Amino acid sequence: VTLVGRPNVGKSTLFNRLIGENRSVVHDMPGTTRDTIDTVVETENGPVRFIDTAGMRRKARVDESTEYYSLVRALQAVDTADVSLLIIDSTEGITHQDQRLAERVDAAGCPILVLLNKWDLCDEEAREDILGQVGDRLHFIGQAPVIRISALSGRNVGRLWPALAESVMEYQTRIPTRRVNEVVRAAQAAHPAPGGVRVLYATQGATDPPTFTLFANREVPKTWLRYLERKI
Repeated sequence: VTLVGRPNVGKSTLFNRLIGENRSVVHDMPGTTRDTIDTVVETENGPVRFIDTAGMRRKARVDESTEYYSLVRALQAVDTADVSLLIIDSTEGITHQDQRLAERVDAAGCPILVLLNKWDLCDEEAREDILGQVGDRLHFIGQAPVIRISALSGRNVGRLWPALAESVMEYQTRIPTRRVNEVVRAAQAAHPAPGGVRVLYATQGATDPPTFTLFANREVPKTWLRYLERKI
């Protein structure tokens, strides 16, 4: 399980709370964690390995060799993760950099949990705003669970454990072909693909991540594929 986020969003604080000891240096100065740190935690469902990554900044701002190689190792951790926790600072909202990180994690093909950290520091108006931002700016990650937490106080952190187990189980699920085609037909009826494109048949080819093969009368537009992906 890889913890991912911009510098100073609370990754190390959450990491320390999850493993039950102080392994990562926690400081209010961005960039304190300069490399990946990992620990295995024994749970009732078996061992879970948590990896705390260095805060990811835009490449143009990565100006030290140590920070560059820390970024490389962080990206490697994302690529090999079974689940990634995308940590957002609720007090700052979802930034452009958060969006880029979400895209990078999504491309790795593992389940994503969106954690809105520092939730207790937001008033009601700010909370409504950031929840709207999740739907608007992170729409491409579909139905990823969104959990509102405070890593510092521990509020709602306990909800991560069942969410992690459920996310892994969903990614390993195989859907019957009949059900896949029912969903595809319903999606086409509700919102037909442009240009006369029609999916004739669909089947699940793999799990982890769930991968589907479509047979269509012509090339399916990418925008409609994204729509169908959300429906499935």
